[in-house]
Amino acid sequence: MAVGVLLLTHEGIGSAMLAVATRLLQQLPLKTDVFEMPFDADPDAALPQASAAMRRVDGGDGVLILTDLYGASPSNVASQLARLGTPARRVSGLSLAMLLRVMNYPEQALDALPATAAAGARNGVLHDDA
Repeated sequence: MAVGVLLLTHEGIGSAMLAVATRLLQQLPLKTDVFEMPFDADPDAALPQASAAMRRVDGGDGVLILTDLYGASPSNVASQLARLGTPARRVSGLSLAMLLRVMNYPEQALDALPATAAAGARNGVLHDDA
C-alpha cells in the first residue's frame, strides 16, 4: 500500500498540474485524484464530493492533500477533510516542483510526505538575475 494524493484546488489548477506531472513521469507512482472547486462553490456543499475524492485515492495508508492557496476555500475544505477520520495531511502552495517531489518518494509514509512536499516547493523557487 501507499499514500494517496488529492489535489484540492481552484478550478483548472489541479487538473493542469496532474496533466503535466503525468506527461513528465508517464506513470504516477501514487494513486492521485483531483477535486477542483468552482470559485463560487459553497464549501459546505463541496465537502461530501471532496470526501468522496479522498476516499478514491486512500489505499489504507492515508492521503496527502495538496492545496493551491492557504486560507482559500479549497484549503479550508482540506482542513475539514483531515478531521473526518481518514488519516490525512494538508500542504498548501501547490506547485509542479512540489508535486513531482512527492511522486519521487512514493515509499514515504504519510507523516514524512508533507516535509518532502514543502521541500520540493522551496527548492523549486530560484531567484535568477539572468
